[in-house]
Amino acid sequence: MAERKRCRWADAGDPDMALYHDEEWGRPAHDDRHLFEMLTLEGAQAGLSWSTILHKRRNYRRAFANFDPAKVARFDRRRVAALMDDAGIVRNRLKIESAIGNARAFLEVQQQFGSFDRYVWSFVNGRPVVNRPRTGARIPAHTPLSDRISKDLKKRGFRFVGTTIVYAFLQAVGVVDDHTRECFVSRQAK
Repeated sequence: MAERKRCRWADAGDPDMALYHDEEWGRPAHDDRHLFEMLTLEGAQAGLSWSTILHKRRNYRRAFANFDPAKVARFDRRRVAALMDDAGIVRNRLKIESAIGNARAFLEVQQQFGSFDRYVWSFVNGRPVVNRPRTGARIPAHTPLSDRISKDLKKRGFRFVGTTIVYAFLQAVGVVDDHTRECFVSRQAK
């Protein structure tokens, strides 16, 4: 059987990256817990490689109550101190505290919109933006869409949600589908 052709970033021989690409990245996600997970992980990734965070994902799930925003919103100073000692995650106080604050803001968005899913997908009228770039080099770091969502999230009290982080989040949860034309995932979607 011929090897699948993937987007270049996922074709570097790392089986975890390949699996993430093949089964998750760019696929529309609507589960609020998963959306919170990806927003948290993308924020944790700031300044690091995605593979670093992906390889720590199981640890993040354990450390952050399986990304239940109601539980994370209740984390206190003792829990922050324990997380700072947890070698399984990125031990950056600002990122840890932002995840907790973001959980609280996430709950407020859920209350206002009925779900975070409804909120985030409202920016694209419920339909993914499908770009199909010719190569990975043509994928932008941010767009007017991520600029707009980033600005709105910040207004709602979220942190570590700059436009580049938000664009990566939108790609991760399929609001934006940037699978390249040569990628087998984009060929399956035709």
